[in-house]
Amino acid sequence: MRSLAGWIERHAAFAPARIAIESPAGALDYAAFAARIATLAHWLEHHERIAPGDRVAWLGHNSSEQLALLFACADLGAMLLPLNWRLSPPELEAVLHDAGAGLLVVDASCAALGAELAGLRRVMAGAGGADDPDHLPATDPGLRLVAREVAAETPLLLVYTSGTTGRPKGAVLSQQALLFNALNAVHMHDLTASDRVLNVLPLFHVGGINIQTLPTLYCGGSVYLEPRFDPAQTLDLIARWRPSLTVLVPAVIKALVELPGWVSTDLGSLRAVATGSTDVPVGAITALHERGVAVIQIYGSTETGPVAVYQRIEDAFDTVGSIGRVGLHTEVRLVDTAGAAVGLDVPGEILVRGPHVASGYWDATRAATVPFADGWFHSGDVAAQDARGLLWFKDRIKHVIISGGENIYPAEIERVLEGSPLLREAAVAGRTDPRWGEVPVIVAVPADPSVTREAVLGLCDGVLARYKRPRDVVFVDALPRTALGKVEVARLRELVGGGKS
Repeated sequence: MRSLAGWIERHAAFAPARIAIESPAGALDYAAFAARIATLAHWLEHHERIAPGDRVAWLGHNSSEQLALLFACADLGAMLLPLNWRLSPPELEAVLHDAGAGLLVVDASCAALGAELAGLRRVMAGAGGADDPDHLPATDPGLRLVAREVAAETPLLLVYTSGTTGRPKGAVLSQQALLFNALNAVHMHDLTASDRVLNVLPLFHVGGINIQTLPTLYCGGSVYLEPRFDPAQTLDLIARWRPSLTVLVPAVIKALVELPGWVSTDLGSLRAVATGSTDVPVGAITALHERGVAVIQIYGSTETGPVAVYQRIEDAFDTVGSIGRVGLHTEVRLVDTAGAAVGLDVPGEILVRGPHVASGYWDATRAATVPFADGWFHSGDVAAQDARGLLWFKDRIKHVIISGGENIYPAEIERVLEGSPLLREAAVAGRTDPRWGEVPVIVAVPADPSVTREAVLGLCDGVLARYKRPRDVVFVDALPRTALGKVEVARLRELVGGGKS
């Protein structure tokens, strides 16, 4: 196959003046973007001696330079390692060492953090002078992007999982995986070259780079990159830049809805908002529906690209709470603990197979390879499928609380708590119990200091079966979350005082 740089090469030929990427730093049309990719590919190959399979790391907020580096690496058969700039220097050094990166490109937004990382060649993003070895080169208009042939399975993106329940592992996504992930996303959104996509999620995560950003560039559309999420700035961009699509995780939706300007901001340009992160609170969906905006729910993970199961726009208002149907280029099985397929409406572990799924984990000698056994990715998530083919997420297997032999899904309890005026937010985890094995405990952020333990526990009375009802409440100022707003499960278990990890 031709490398993914071929997408940009062709769009530069068909529509050279169409805007590819826009940001506060300015705009790049497809012709300029292609020239930038050609320049970086030439520099990586001839100046930095980057060869097929080498890892090039990026540390910085969202930037067109990161995307240009990705396509340059694609053309060389090299790999891009986007780093989570919220990690500490020791954590970043551990990832760089694990990946064996030979070059680190640092954006000015993370210059101080990058300066603390030692042991590998480091250059700054942003064009330097002609003989400046410490900056990326200025664009050479004389270089033309001509995509090379690569093997479909050539690895391109090395994305480290968040590590909320253990040590981060690098998922390897090939050029074929990114292509078929884009095809699934195009089907999900009905993406075309006329779409304008606003991205506020970090590009070090597949949610930011693969749900809409790369699929839009595949179609020849336009992407606005917000360097990092700012609620007020995002609302302003929606009104001013007029995007047709954006992807927002639940925590981001919550931050927007709580702004004074939420009700008055013009959302009329938005055809849909995509969202994911396993179980999406119904309140987040309702807040957008009340403004007339369709919400497309997505299910997936770093290892699935992530676009595996999804709703489409025409179904969005009628299937609230479902994670959607199996994607166009995806296979899904739901199985019990013995690996046998389950029936309709019976919860089972989600197994995913398809050309968009990761090849495996980097350095499989140390990373767990069980999730990729027998040709299927074993997600560790539980869902049930109804007669319409819709999947309904239940919870993570590791999150399931086994109390007296009964399975209790924390997400089910959290849905009961959601929307209560007593709580700003809440989550549930298991606490070790000498009689029952485990019992559910609520970790809650109260709406005000007068909220009592008894009042919170009472929210579940008459709504949940007795064995499912939480036994205690731990009040906190804020739930522990990852960079993408996901609750950190390991920390949650520490807060409740026990339970399996």
